[in-house]
Amino acid sequence: MPNASSWSASSPLLLLWEDSSGTRIFLSLLYAVLAISGTLSNVMVIYLVFSFKKLQTTSNAFIVNGCAADLSVCALWMPQEAVLGLLPPNSSSLRSAEYRLLRGGLLGLGLTVSLASHLLVAFNRYVLITKLPSVYQALYQRRHTGCMIGLSWALALLPVPLLPGLWTLGSAQSDGSSRYTALLLALAVLGQTALLLHCYLGIVRRVRGSAKRVSVLNFHLLHQLPFPAAPPPPRRSQRRLSSVSVLLLCCVFLLGTQPLVWVSLLGFFLRPAPPALQAASWLLLCSLSALNPLLYTWRSEEFRRAARSVLPRGEGPAAA
Repeated sequence: MPNASSWSASSPLLLLWEDSSGTRIFLSLLYAVLAISGTLSNVMVIYLVFSFKKLQTTSNAFIVNGCAADLSVCALWMPQEAVLGLLPPNSSSLRSAEYRLLRGGLLGLGLTVSLASHLLVAFNRYVLITKLPSVYQALYQRRHTGCMIGLSWALALLPVPLLPGLWTLGSAQSDGSSRYTALLLALAVLGQTALLLHCYLGIVRRVRGSAKRVSVLNFHLLHQLPFPAAPPPPRRSQRRLSSVSVLLLCCVFLLGTQPLVWVSLLGFFLRPAPPALQAASWLLLCSLSALNPLLYTWRSEEFRRAARSVLPRGEGPAAA
């Protein structure tokens, strides 16, 4: 039987060498469910934005960019993990260094661009709500928006060669490069989270402190620039619900990202966390790729109307 270190270096990311067949089958099924649901939801959001002109806004461009990145996780990486979890431990597919590099590259590219897109959306909304319309229009011209999206992919390609080192994160014999790779990952996610929270908490303070801005509850209205001459002030209950919606988004994001951050920091400064805890932290982070489309569209009436127009028994596209 292989030892823990050798198996953790060659196994699927969330499957442990001591797992029973029942646990491995359960994780494979979970991967399959996340892969199917995440692929459908991300494809639906991309299709709606490209099909309906009202949805073609700057903020939605960043959301589509995140959905495209999430597809590399949900449509390409997760199905492989679901299949590999059903293979025997001594399968040659699990031990191939080239195949591990491919899987690590897909995962790293998708998660990096997805996290960058979260930050781009948050900063876009922060500027839109807290700054003057002229500042927003100058910053988010079409050319600038395209450069931001391209830069997110270019930066994501830089750390891809480091991702295979994370496969030995839980190994007792992992080398120093793997530990430093995990530390860089933790610090990058922690910094991105701090910036994202700064943007959304700034939005909450702005909305709660001023009745002259339109409600954050209807993000899609905010994207129609220039602003209306006299937008109706939101009611207190609307502003309260808007703040709750933003805070809920932040809580879901924190739940998905922070466990991996602190598990990585624990492994670097003290000792590696239990393998089950590492597996759970990775699973939470990867599950964000399936949840992201819902996080950004569930409160948008424009997205709901567009979805009803393309789903069975919905309105016709012309009516929508």
